[in-house]
Amino acid sequence: MKRALIITALVLALAGCGSIPPQRLTVPKPTGPHPVGTVSVHLVDQSRPDPWNGSGRKRELMVSLWYPARDVQAHPVAPWMPKAAAERYLEMNDLEPGSVLLDRTDGHEGAPADTSLGRLPVVLYSPGANASRAYGTGVVEELASRGYAVVTVDHPYDAAVVEFPGGRVEAGVELTDFAKAVDVRVADVRFVLDSLPSLEEKLPGRDGKPLFDLARIGMFGHSLGGAATSSAMYADPRIKAGLGLDGAVFGKVAQSGLDRPYMVVDTDGKGGMATNPTLRTFWDGLRGWRLNVTLKGAAHNSFGDDALLIPMAAEPLGLGKEQLKEVVGTIPAERALAFQRAYPPAFFEQNLRGRPQALLRGPSAAFPEVSYRR
Repeated sequence: MKRALIITALVLALAGCGSIPPQRLTVPKPTGPHPVGTVSVHLVDQSRPDPWNGSGRKRELMVSLWYPARDVQAHPVAPWMPKAAAERYLEMNDLEPGSVLLDRTDGHEGAPADTSLGRLPVVLYSPGANASRAYGTGVVEELASRGYAVVTVDHPYDAAVVEFPGGRVEAGVELTDFAKAVDVRVADVRFVLDSLPSLEEKLPGRDGKPLFDLARIGMFGHSLGGAATSSAMYADPRIKAGLGLDGAVFGKVAQSGLDRPYMVVDTDGKGGMATNPTLRTFWDGLRGWRLNVTLKGAAHNSFGDDALLIPMAAEPLGLGKEQLKEVVGTIPAERALAFQRAYPPAFFEQNLRGRPQALLRGPSAAFPEVSYRR
């Protein structure tokens, strides 16, 4: 099932029955020691026209910065999805505004950054196709609460909806050329990397102090975002470590591999290393630190906030066990979320901060559903 259809199903399931009151979609609170601040930023790449809309308009991106905050009092929590984008979701499904509440995260808008932590490792996040940067909120907040600066990137026109300043919303196009989509995303990511100094200036309460450690940049993504991660690493050596969550591999990196740390997370349901020859070729070409883990019982949409949201929709939508298994597997949502809160942070702790992690060495009693391959 395509992610766009899953989103539609979720909205219909939660709002389609008049007897069911509106539900607020949330993700579990981050567990790190720092409260989380966030700001959204509009970027325009003057060097290239948008490759999807055909208007000749320069390529625009929306990104969000997530970071450890000094003080979150008097700073409201950010919405999971911006208001106009959320309303477009509902409008696309003939639903009234407010039928579903997408109005809460644990990131506080405009909260001052905690400058006492010094320079922060930077992690970029790229979501799946027909998705949104919102879908990584849970793991992104976790990283920020542990002292990372995280930049989440919306890729307009292969994202479901993107809201720009002033309430303008651009909906996604029907995506069929995934190789092109990866190339576009790589260009987006390289532009974001170029923009990091100016993005740093957007952090509230920075007081001129440098907070982004540009020598410690990592990236991760789900599905098409995982493919974008490996290809962006191939194209740009500024990305020192990458992680793909059930992502394919496209382009030259599939044959050439990488010389920096990379972690492949796959699932039995999607095929993974065992039956995906391109992924196996990529794996064989990894020359730096590498790890492949398979999350038993997971399916392609067991990653990101989908792991929580889709099971919530199953009963009111009438999804049977086999249908739900196809989408999110048999792994309980709390275990899928626990995996995301443990393994990506461990990967970046080891490969951006140089702190070896026992969790990455081999099987863990705390995660019996995870198998390892070196």
